[in-house]
Amino acid sequence: MSETPNKLSRRRALAGAGTAGALAAAVAVLPKGDPAPAVAAAAQPAAEPPKSDGYQVTPHVLRYYQTTRI
Repeated sequence: MSETPNKLSRRRALAGAGTAGALAAAVAVLPKGDPAPAVAAAAQPAAEPPKSDGYQVTPHVLRYYQTTRI
């Protein structure tokens, strides 16, 4: 059984269908709309986290220490 070069094989048709399905899934996941707001938000520097004074012994911490004593 010889196949002509122009004839589409079953294996190639199934591979093409799988590729088309993967592309359709990728397009469904892509964001819609103008990408400019996302780029503008990424360009602004992030706000600095509040600076703390470090470790502080509070009444809550002291109570925890009391519960850990044997």
